[in-house]
Amino acid sequence: MRGKGLMGPPALVLITDSRRMEREAFLSQAEAALAGGVDAVLVREKQMDAARLLAFAARLRQLTRDHGARLWVHTQADIAAAVEADGVHVAAAGIGELVRMRRWLSGQPMSLSASCHTPAELDAAAAAGADFALLSPVFPTASHAGAPVLGAERFLQLAAAAPLPVLALGGITPENRGELAGYGVAVIGALLDAADARAAACALGGKR
Repeated sequence: MRGKGLMGPPALVLITDSRRMEREAFLSQAEAALAGGVDAVLVREKQMDAARLLAFAARLRQLTRDHGARLWVHTQADIAAAVEADGVHVAAAGIGELVRMRRWLSGQPMSLSASCHTPAELDAAAAAGADFALLSPVFPTASHAGAPVLGAERFLQLAAAAPLPVLALGGITPENRGELAGYGVAVIGALLDAADARAAACALGGKR
């Protein structure tokens, strides 16, 4: 069963990492990225307690609404429901929870997505009812230094054969974005570390 609120996979996702800067500076950077075409934000803040995460997600819910973008929350469906998010995202290890999560969210128009790294995980995510997947890592990335990467060619092969829509994640920049033409992308540093987040979002193919 797919999510009732699914509008198709986004073109450009910003994954949050508020540890990179002070909170208000982060929100300003996120708003600039939204203005440049980010059409979904994934709140991924494992270090935050529930109260801080709720407040942070609520601020981002308002920003995403202001810019006509979607909001997902990583893992915590209760926080997603509380802020009226558009979806919940799980790590590969949480794919097995998607069926129960869908039941818990019954009646709420949310999409469910999952991080995947292999064809088997893509198949499992589709079987569990995920609406789409983030497939990674495509290119080398500082957040997973030294980890094996798929490369653009292998990503394109896996994405074309996948039983659900796929977005690319991992080391994506304006310079290599063109190698993944036809697929949406999710990024962290390419937007949060950009001197001009709005221009970076435009260069990454944001929908504006």
